[in-house]
Amino acid sequence: MTNAASLPIIERVWPVADARTRIVRNVALVAVGTLLLTVAAKTQVPFWPVPMTLQTMAVVLLGASLGSRLGFATVLAYLAEGAAGLPVFAGTPERGIGLAYMLGPTGGYLLGFLLAATLVGWLVERGFARSLPTVALSVLLGHATIHVFGLAWLGSLVGFDKAVAGGLLPFLPADLLKAALSTAIILAARPLARR
Repeated sequence: MTNAASLPIIERVWPVADARTRIVRNVALVAVGTLLLTVAAKTQVPFWPVPMTLQTMAVVLLGASLGSRLGFATVLAYLAEGAAGLPVFAGTPERGIGLAYMLGPTGGYLLGFLLAATLVGWLVERGFARSLPTVALSVLLGHATIHVFGLAWLGSLVGFDKAVAGGLLPFLPADLLKAALSTAIILAARPLARR
């Protein structure tokens, strides 16, 4: 029997027993999740030293809310929309669309989204959403996953030093703020989901 505290938030808010209803619910959640990711990618918030999008925060929250499998499916569907040429990513269509965009400098970050949502969901399913330290650790590991894959890809294109200088350091202050907000949202949502 699964411990209720280890369930993703969606399983507490919208539990379903029969397979048909579960499929309909999950398809609806994936559709809403990809829309949320698109809006988060297109939302720029003034910040120092660079403006921030809310995309990495949305990825982490989707993983925590939907769990590893549904979080993976949602981000995979989002990436498939982008690969098909829909302007769902930050900077699209201005900087290109489709696979050409995905194979550019941000390609590793996009792969990191997929793995981060899965990792955060997996950690939640193993009880890492029960306390402030474990939620914060899960969120930080999600953000770190995005950066590891993003920097590896970007570094292969421009060199590691330039990748760190341009693809990590300017984004750390915003990522720490988004990690703190994500942690607070997850902690606030879990008690509400129990009602």
